[in-house]
Amino acid sequence: MENVVLTIHLLLALALIGVVLLQRSEGGGLGMGGGGGAMTGRAAATALGKLTWILAAAFIVTSLSLTIIAAQNAAGVSVLDRLTDAPLPPAQTTPALPEGDLLVPPPSGDTAPLTPTAD
Repeated sequence: MENVVLTIHLLLALALIGVVLLQRSEGGGLGMGGGGGAMTGRAAATALGKLTWILAAAFIVTSLSLTIIAAQNAAGVSVLDRLTDAPLPPAQTTPALPEGDLLVPPPSGDTAPLTPTAD
């Protein structure tokens, strides 16, 4: 169901973009442009204007329905709850380091300790 609504939502978005780009630019933002008469504040409703309103309303409805579907699929579980419920990986133990002088390799039994020689 979610995929169907999402597909419709994307098609509505593309159609809304296309309809808005097809409309005539009136030069004034926020409905301040002319074309509605001598002193009227509202322009005549064109077919593209009505189609824009219909597509915008359908876009909002699909947005809300996608939000509701996502909320139902979430089932009240947050991401943090999923992290704490996951089983912990097995603990890896690291070998303990030897104490003090044991980090040096042991001397071999038949030779004397190495001393610097002047060659």
